[in-house]
Amino acid sequence: MEIVRCVWVGLKEPLYVHYHDTEWGVPIHDDKALFERIVLEGAQAGLSWLTILRKRENYRAAFDGFDPAVVAEYDSAKIAELLQNPGIVRNRLKINAAVNNARQFREIQQESGSFADYLWRYVGGKPIQNQWQTTADVPAETEISRRLSKDLKQRGFKFAGSTICYAMMQACGLVNDHIVDCFRHAEVGHLSED
Repeated sequence: MEIVRCVWVGLKEPLYVHYHDTEWGVPIHDDKALFERIVLEGAQAGLSWLTILRKRENYRAAFDGFDPAVVAEYDSAKIAELLQNPGIVRNRLKINAAVNNARQFREIQQESGSFADYLWRYVGGKPIQNQWQTTADVPAETEISRRLSKDLKQRGFKFAGSTICYAMMQACGLVNDHIVDCFRHAEVGHLSED
């Protein structure tokens, strides 16, 4: 029997298939992993997610394993070094945003205990289990992502629009947006029951 996946995955790129099959939609409660998604979603703006996935290991090395405490301390010399790194997206606005967002991320950690606690409050602490029939049914943003975006922007986050926020919510498992026929829909849905 053929495995059914979300249509957006395609089958030509093993890296993309692996990401869909093992990561996308899995609930994340670890702050470092959440910070990684914030940086990568911001880097992806205007580019394909596959481009970012191919550069992910380079990002991990360049951004000190996505430790927000370390990234928050980056100075102009470190930013200049990152702008010369061919393994990442060398966009000054996106790199500056990553450093800025690390600082805001740390403030939320201090205020809320963890960024995960702050973020998961938006969905009542449990993933939203959507029942989309087709990829066309999946929204680019929702009322929750708009509220999250508004709050993050008020706190000084950059590259935190509602569409980016929703993509992060999908990636981090705050919502299960696998289509119902996708083999991962039920698997990811059961993860929230643990």
